[in-house]
Amino acid sequence: MTADAPLTRESFRRLQPISAPRPVPQVPDRVWTDEDWDRIQRGYRARDMDEKWNIFVEADVVFMHRSWTGLGVYEASSAPVAGGGRRISSAVVEADGERYRSMGDEYDRLMIELIISAIVLGEPAADLRAGLVELTARASGKSDLPSGVVQHSVLGLRSES
Repeated sequence: MTADAPLTRESFRRLQPISAPRPVPQVPDRVWTDEDWDRIQRGYRARDMDEKWNIFVEADVVFMHRSWTGLGVYEASSAPVAGGGRRISSAVVEADGERYRSMGDEYDRLMIELIISAIVLGEPAADLRAGLVELTARASGKSDLPSGVVQHSVLGLRSES
């Protein structure tokens, strides 16, 4: 497989689909360019233990699985936008609390965009990262959570390709 060959379901071991899908009522409103979509379709594979996500695309659906367990957490369906690019048209999240604990609809919307932007595309995504820290602090009731710890525990790192 070449470096530019898209990752597929078969590229990963131990993938487990979402067992109890719950619709995400609010999806990101970002429009990804055609160039972004080309990169998203190639997917992303975690390369070490500090990376948390494996991502691949089938048809128009972006599948986001935890790298250590293989558990499916998010599936985001995309659709073309008039004038070019794509946006997420619908998404589901794992609702089984034994497999994934959602911190709410706003959190799931943000995480879908953050995983695609920061992990797959390698963007800095500073506003999304700040939103992650804020939502996590709000959900936990702790205002003094170190942002680096929050980001690393949920999002992980991204190796340079």
